[in-house]
Amino acid sequence: MPHRYSLLPFLRWLPQVTARSLGRDALVGLTGAILALPQSIAYALIAGLPAEYGLYAAVVPVIVACLWGSSMHLIGGPTAAISVVIFASVSPLAAPASPDYIALVLLLSFLAGLFQWLLGLLRFGSLVNFISQSVLLGFTLGAALVIALGQVPNLLGLDLPGQATALKGSLALGEHLSEAHWPSVAVAALTLGVALGVRHLWPRLPALLLAILAGSLLVWLLPGVFAAVPQVEAFAGSLPPMAALRFDLDSVLTLLPAAVALGLLGLVTSLSIARALAQQSQQILEVDTEVRGQGLANLVGPWFSAYLSAGSFTRSALNQQSGALSPLAGVFSALWVALFTLFGAALLAHVPLPAMAAVILLICRGLVDVPGLRALWRVSRAEFAVMALTCAATLLLELQTAIYAGVLASLLFYLKRTSQPRLQRWYEGSDEVLGIEGSIFFGACAYLQRHIQASQAPAVIVDAHYVNFIDYAGVVMLHQEARRLGLQQRSLVLRRVRPRVREELLKLEGAEQCPLQFKD
Repeated sequence: MPHRYSLLPFLRWLPQVTARSLGRDALVGLTGAILALPQSIAYALIAGLPAEYGLYAAVVPVIVACLWGSSMHLIGGPTAAISVVIFASVSPLAAPASPDYIALVLLLSFLAGLFQWLLGLLRFGSLVNFISQSVLLGFTLGAALVIALGQVPNLLGLDLPGQATALKGSLALGEHLSEAHWPSVAVAALTLGVALGVRHLWPRLPALLLAILAGSLLVWLLPGVFAAVPQVEAFAGSLPPMAALRFDLDSVLTLLPAAVALGLLGLVTSLSIARALAQQSQQILEVDTEVRGQGLANLVGPWFSAYLSAGSFTRSALNQQSGALSPLAGVFSALWVALFTLFGAALLAHVPLPAMAAVILLICRGLVDVPGLRALWRVSRAEFAVMALTCAATLLLELQTAIYAGVLASLLFYLKRTSQPRLQRWYEGSDEVLGIEGSIFFGACAYLQRHIQASQAPAVIVDAHYVNFIDYAGVVMLHQEARRLGLQQRSLVLRRVRPRVREELLKLEGAEQCPLQFKD
């Protein structure tokens, strides 16, 4: 990528923006803003902050991340997982919502952003490659289920406390199903019907926005029937104020471990979402650019009273499914949030929560990649097991922990496969030939040594033409086997060894005296 794009990555796509795409992105951004407003307020309260700080986090960091990131559809902002971790990290140090608490949260957010930006600067974004496609499919499916289950109480008009996992939330929901508020269910049903109808009959129109408007109008026109339907809470609006961060050494040292953990959590979450969306839209994702963009967003955001932001599955999926044509849709979303915060706080209070829940359910349905799941089942049952494990982890564990569980499962399956490289066995006269396809590394040494020792031929010939890598453990194992066979008046011969592998084998001290033989 050219150097100017490294500094200003938005120059890659900005020249392709047209008046038509600008209008489309502005409309998509409006839909995203309506969804972001109530969510942001709720997440701020979870983090122990005043409600308006959730809105601040949905403005400046979102603009910076969209312009300096790589994903065409990723939209960030406050998230539930990060809000929970922030509260757990800072609440022991200061009273929630107090000025000291707010100052510590903003400092923590800045430190996490600095850590993220440094990772991007050092080009460590490739670490996300350890998140396999099977993990992404499982995480996407699980996240869709978690988000959908979390919205069912709002759809039914129930006021239930949030739970740490989807399983606990489902059990709590089951205990209160008989208390469903049927006017709320009716509003949700109308919203779903309008959204599906508009998508089917007029696919170019903003179906989700029109559906929210229909649900809101129903409640407004029939107050006698729908007066008790819960609506978004009203709030006092203002633009994000400037904040002076307090960099005292004691606070920095105290918050540093939490900053590293939150920085990693934010990146893993954001990059998982960005990769899942890029897979669906066939976009080429510049991972290091995205990491730097996320870090820069969280470096700049705290100066505008924004706490740590990360990618949002719900808002990003809505952005993609609504037809966003460029990252300007995310920028417009942030600007619409700012305008609503300043001028439209009272209007937002007329949006019924069941209508919001219905829209989110439709978004969750679009996240499920059924063709991808079928293809995974046909191609690899082991990878399908990784997907299923990741999905189950999202339901049984906290969402961010599920990603780590899926990555660990992928690595374990990978190590299991590579620890048993493919072997072909044949005889050339009285000599036995072992053809190895794979790497000779510490995990595969025992497997290969067992096959070498099982041979009774006068000479064991290892055809290493397809061996690209050997580590220290592999070098030692082959030298040991050569000496063992030498004591039995037999020989170990390496044939068609690649130059790099041969060079590694000859580095071992005493290699000149070893009876290991090479043959072209």
